[in-house]
Amino acid sequence: MKYFYGLLSIAGIILPYMEFIPWIGENGFNLTALINEATQNRISSFAWLDIIVSAVVLIGFILYEGKRSGIKHTWIPIVGTFTVGVSFGLPFFLFLRQVQMDKRKQKH
Repeated sequence: MKYFYGLLSIAGIILPYMEFIPWIGENGFNLTALINEATQNRISSFAWLDIIVSAVVLIGFILYEGKRSGIKHTWIPIVGTFTVGVSFGLPFFLFLRQVQMDKRKQKH
């Protein structure tokens, strides 16, 4: 599973940024334009609100499960969620969790 999560982490960075980097090239770091385009219609607002709620839930899950399971480097998927999105944060955290689970299995 860790390879599956690892591949999805990579895809979770590449796919969103394939759209975002050209937008930055056309518009620069124009936060006003970004917010205007992101909330241009109801379906865009729906998608962004869904992502925001998912990100909040994910960060709570990372903090709770990371501490409970003794997972190291949980700051990486948290920062990744803020800078890339849930598409990176979730699979990367699951990758870290799987690595931790595999280490525990090897000890027993």
